Amino acid sequence: MSESMSQWPAPGEGQPARAISDSGSTASPIRPTESSRARREGVDLRFVNRELSWLRFNDRVLELASEQGIPLLERAKFCAIASTNLDEFFQVRIGAIKDQIAAGLDRPTPDGRTPQQQLDDVMAAIPEFVERLDVAFVDRLVPELSAVGVEIVDYADLSDDEKSALDDWYADRVYPVLTPLAVDPGHPFPYISDLALSLAINVADPDTGDRRFARLKVPSVLPRLVQVAAGRFLPVEQLIAAKLDTLFVGMIVEEWAPFRVSRNADLTLEEEEADDLLEAVEMELRRRRFNKAVRLEVSQDVGPELLDLLIRELEITRKDVTLHRSLIDLSCLTELMSIDRPDLKDEPWPSVTAGRLAAADEADRPIFDAIRQRSMLVHHPYESFATSIEEFIAQAAVDPKVQSIKMTLYRAGGDSAIIRSLMRAAERGKQVAVLVELKARFDEAANVQWAKQLERAGVHVVYGMVGLKTHSKVVLVVRDDGDKLRRYCHIGTGNYNAKTAKIYEDLGLLTCDDSIGDDALELFNHLTGYSRSVDYDTLLVAPRDLRRQLLDLIEHEASYGADGHITFKCNSIADPEMVEALYAASAAGTRIDMIVRGICCIRAGVPGLSENIRVRCVLGRYLEHSRIYRFAHGNVVDGTRVDGADSDVLHLTGSADLMPRNLNRRVEVLVPIEHSRHVLWLDQAIDFAMADDVVAWDKQPDDSWARVGPRGAFEPHPQERMYRWTVEQQTVGKRTSD
Repeated sequence: MSESMSQWPAPGEGQPARAISDSGSTASPIRPTESSRARREGVDLRFVNRELSWLRFNDRVLELASEQGIPLLERAKFCAIASTNLDEFFQVRIGAIKDQIAAGLDRPTPDGRTPQQQLDDVMAAIPEFVERLDVAFVDRLVPELSAVGVEIVDYADLSDDEKSALDDWYADRVYPVLTPLAVDPGHPFPYISDLALSLAINVADPDTGDRRFARLKVPSVLPRLVQVAAGRFLPVEQLIAAKLDTLFVGMIVEEWAPFRVSRNADLTLEEEEADDLLEAVEMELRRRRFNKAVRLEVSQDVGPELLDLLIRELEITRKDVTLHRSLIDLSCLTELMSIDRPDLKDEPWPSVTAGRLAAADEADRPIFDAIRQRSMLVHHPYESFATSIEEFIAQAAVDPKVQSIKMTLYRAGGDSAIIRSLMRAAERGKQVAVLVELKARFDEAANVQWAKQLERAGVHVVYGMVGLKTHSKVVLVVRDDGDKLRRYCHIGTGNYNAKTAKIYEDLGLLTCDDSIGDDALELFNHLTGYSRSVDYDTLLVAPRDLRRQLLDLIEHEASYGADGHITFKCNSIADPEMVEALYAASAAGTRIDMIVRGICCIRAGVPGLSENIRVRCVLGRYLEHSRIYRFAHGNVVDGTRVDGADSDVLHLTGSADLMPRNLNRRVEVLVPIEHSRHVLWLDQAIDFAMADDVVAWDKQPDDSWARVGPRGAFEPHPQERMYRWTVEQQTVGKRTSD
């Protein structure tokens, strides 16, 4: 460590870190230009800028595309993920910053940057990322895939037989769905929809010499990668480009280039003025199609005339353009996963059914019997979502003893078994109430349709609270067990979405604990009715209490000094007050271990500021999505363990990240995990993630991320260890951790 980093620098001071290498090492978060800009403009280096931190997260995702220990098709998938991540970043974050600038807002972020400074710094970093993405795909993956018999070829590389076969397919399947749109005095520049792949074309009249521009949209009904032979794939836009003479008969095609536009995806709702939130969301979805362009992606060999025309007509600047050597929109690489090449894919990890659930099924006993015997903690996707949460709601729908079902629904996805169960329950006369969050980003349209279907089936549908998103994951089932009405709850970290449940790592508690059931009932009364003052005995609920409760727990743990220990596992940390509280705990000598997948605005291991803070990122085949908050003395008050606690240590899990939006503007729920075997499970997950010998990324004092663990292999990996351990815990009718 350099001498200038031996003490924490004052705001505006900083030290440049190492640059990015072509071998895939992590990007430097503080480049010399960024550091000098910080000194010049007074940026506060106590906090990492949220947007720059996100870009570094996507750098880590892209590193997986170059990991030699990951099978080739899986590496291609990570290129696709990095590409789609960047799409959403432009649609949401860049769009929001541009809106702030347009509105004249100049309020700085916690790190001291104005919206314009953020935009300048972020846009300066984008071309480097795009080039790294091109290197990973064009220079590495394409040759390596070709060497094992998976080729992405150009049209010029096709054999005569392959071209002949494509001629017939083009005539039958492609030509009929193409619609060229000319631009001339009688035809204005066409609307370019968000993320639609298009061809920009210049054509000339051979008789008059008149030149015209045309736009041709590549229909989404076509496969992006057309299989021309076993293991050989052609980008469909190249086939279309080779046949442009069939669309512009008698004209000379002078130039063509693929391009794509990203538009601001913000959904602007004046909820207080909306008489019907469902109708308001539908109206805004229609308007969003015409939001301003925030990025133009185009092939790097595009001619200056075409490029200037696109920039002018889209009303953007040259800084909003990214030039690509690779295919535009690498999300198409997920199509390669359909190839029957298990040697190029991850070894399957089939989900297991939690032991006690399997035993209940074998004994033909309802899931409620198993939950009544003892609460259950389920860990997806290591443990099956279908045989736990989906089965819980499916049985509730048909069980004659069940009287009501209430749940929050944030992202249900497509063909949803849970939605079908809820409709079936309503049709059987049960009282079913569902809070559908219409404002879930990019799921608004799907949620609108689900809301309508649920209402038609007789479900009581609520659309959330004014000014807040309901992000909590809660189900409440009321069942007449004979001795009494009992409340069965699920409180989780993940969405009720069967598709993401197979690739998102999440936790869920199934319980009929009376205290949790009472709190869940109060929560739903608050969400669906007019209850304003709610006191929760067990659950921690945002936005009312969660911030204060977490800050109190951090301060309480800090009072133990070097004997204190805080462990957080979350997706993001960007809340300034939480960051400052953790800095204060570190200064008191308290050890802080953090597992943060994405945005991380806290600095780690900086002498004089955060030398007791360690931050790790785990990336792998599953997206780490669960949240765990552990306080070594969280169950101790005035030196005495609280009544009913089996340990001094407090474990919490639920839906909330440490972001201002989660703590201030969302309904979030955390639940204490108390059973000793559940605690063991959470501790094991943390221990696997924090082990010294696993593949992971550790945050450095200069804010770079260092890849740790063995090189040349992607193991041992925390997720593999967790999966193997989970399988070992399954016995006939019993799971050790339950």
